[in-house]
Amino acid sequence: MNKNVYLIPLVGLLALIFTYYRAQWVARQDPGTDRMKRIAGYITDGAMAFLRAEYSKLAWFVVGVAVLLALTSQGSHTSPLIALSFVVGATCSALAGFIGMKVATKANVRTAHAARTGLASALNVAFRGGSVMGMGVVGLGVLGLSGLFFFYNNQGWELSKVIAVLTGFSFGASSIALFARVGGGIYTKAADVGADLVGKVEAGIPEDHPLNPATIADNVGDNVGDVAGMGADLFESYVGSMIGAMVLGAVLMALPEFEAITGGIGKLGVVMLPLCLAAIGIVASMIGTMFVSVEEGGDPKAGLTRGELTAAFIMLVGGYFLIHGLLPAEWVLNGTTYTATGVFCASLIGLA
Repeated sequence: MNKNVYLIPLVGLLALIFTYYRAQWVARQDPGTDRMKRIAGYITDGAMAFLRAEYSKLAWFVVGVAVLLALTSQGSHTSPLIALSFVVGATCSALAGFIGMKVATKANVRTAHAARTGLASALNVAFRGGSVMGMGVVGLGVLGLSGLFFFYNNQGWELSKVIAVLTGFSFGASSIALFARVGGGIYTKAADVGADLVGKVEAGIPEDHPLNPATIADNVGDNVGDVAGMGADLFESYVGSMIGAMVLGAVLMALPEFEAITGGIGKLGVVMLPLCLAAIGIVASMIGTMFVSVEEGGDPKAGLTRGELTAAFIMLVGGYFLIHGLLPAEWVLNGTTYTATGVFCASLIGLA
């Protein structure tokens, strides 16, 4: 296998390093007055207590399912190592939510304090805080998925078996996403409705007023549902789409047009394409975040759009050369001719 493919997990690691430094930057910002710190502390404590209670129960579920998978996955087309994929996928999904929520509870109060001085500083803190979970999701996804793929591929297995065992990674991510999204969502809705009924309806207190103690639970719910739950949910969707595309690539490998590929990483390129595109997306996103800024009194949407379009352009150029470099110019499947340009156009539509 071409050694360049090992750059893929390195890009995933780079995303996690980027995440770490962004998180440290957010933590160094001014959290505001003593009162702001105290209220933020209550929200942080509540969010972490919820996550500890949720993850401690989910850990038993993950272990139980992993044991069942290991015992039932016997034969030439699968392996007990699918349990390893399941556990790694579940762990990465849980970490994605945890990292996002840990930083969000810090970024929330720091953004509020920065907004007292100006729009530019508030957007800077808010966007950098949000980019932590975004990069954490993609970094964990690419690193975990590519790492397991290379590990299984070096076992001397057929590619179909490698992909079959690798699907356990997506199963693990989906299981955590299900409970984290639903559990966090139910909590945040219950807390939101309770705070509104008691505050606005019974006591006549404005929404999210600090005199309403239920506001703390409401804000805890926003973090565990819309950050931790969403992080796990995004992670599951991200790795699920990549594994699905890799499965399709494994089917195409048997075609004569792919068998004839000798340069680069050979016919394996069609399977590695989703991971390679994800790696380019990470690099493009990191560069794009550097273009997000707004002047005082300016439009925040313009700054966000500038960063988005920069990342999209880099992805467009990188994706073109990558797709045409890994796929043959054209191939025939079930009497229909497909082309590398057609695949690029499909990715272009998705990007748009």
